[in-house]
Amino acid sequence: MKDILESHPICASAPCRIDMGGTLDISTFYYPLRHLSPLTVNIAVNLRTVVKLFPYDRGIIKISSKGFDGAEYPLEKAPFNHPLGLMFAISAYYGVEGVHIDITSSSPPRSALGGSSAAAVALIAAFSRMLEKMGHSAMSKRQIALIGHRLEASVAGVPCGLQDQLAAAFGGVNAWYWSGDCLGPMFRKKSLIKKNELNRFERHLLLAYCGVPHESKNVNGKWVKQFLSGKYHGHWAEIVVYTQKFAAALIKGNIEDACLAMNEEVAVRMEMTPEVLDDIGKALVASAVENHCGARFAGAGGGGCIWALGAVEDIDRLKGPWESILSKRKDAGLLDPEIDSKGLLYE
Repeated sequence: MKDILESHPICASAPCRIDMGGTLDISTFYYPLRHLSPLTVNIAVNLRTVVKLFPYDRGIIKISSKGFDGAEYPLEKAPFNHPLGLMFAISAYYGVEGVHIDITSSSPPRSALGGSSAAAVALIAAFSRMLEKMGHSAMSKRQIALIGHRLEASVAGVPCGLQDQLAAAFGGVNAWYWSGDCLGPMFRKKSLIKKNELNRFERHLLLAYCGVPHESKNVNGKWVKQFLSGKYHGHWAEIVVYTQKFAAALIKGNIEDACLAMNEEVAVRMEMTPEVLDDIGKALVASAVENHCGARFAGAGGGGCIWALGAVEDIDRLKGPWESILSKRKDAGLLDPEIDSKGLLYE
């Protein structure tokens, strides 16, 4: 392994995502709601997380990542409850030591765009490519996504969904249907926008970082506790319906109906957890609605990013008000919502 890395560092990258219907990809929800055909929709955005592997001191794992303090530990003492714990857990799974893992993300830290899952997918892919060079079989994108999800679920301390890993691995604009079938495939993929139409669809999108990081486990944890207690089951059934309407509208190219479904879904979630939007988030959503657009928080909200969908002329008109709102907070601003069609890549 050291010889391989000394001759040429191994590099892999994966995109982040914006989403609709998130949380329904957690088994806590999709098993009891399976009769409603739950789904999530994600749009991969070309804010990539790049992972590079370099040789390092024998027995040691070193991890460097923008937005986090670097850390290094002996393999047998690597902490999984560390801010970079998932990366250490993946390294332990592969039994890798004597390596420096360098992570560079083009998305803001903890922006609710699924960056940690994208990093996990890229790291697993990099280890897989290294093993290929050592004579092992290549792994498929599906396998890489599933391993990433299972390792994240094993160390997160809360139930985890799978949509972030799938968006990172496959890219594009897709609906993921969660079957809840214990004996068959756990999900089914359906492309909503053809590759040759992605550039056109990008013009209907706006993406903003609110300037404050989020903690997905806080909101997700609250949703899980509510659901397990028997509370808000009807609300989650509504979320399934609005996500279905959103997916159907995208397939038909009906942006207006898609926007209505987004806004209805956000209204339901706000009833359960008003904290998914802070003051800046509320102002962004209100401005989007005033300009005939749909707006939704990315991931579990509570900080991070807000994205909007609308007719091209409405999105163009919305940019000014959003820039004005975002100017009130340090580090907030618009991001490039370029759609990523490729998913996982190797260099």
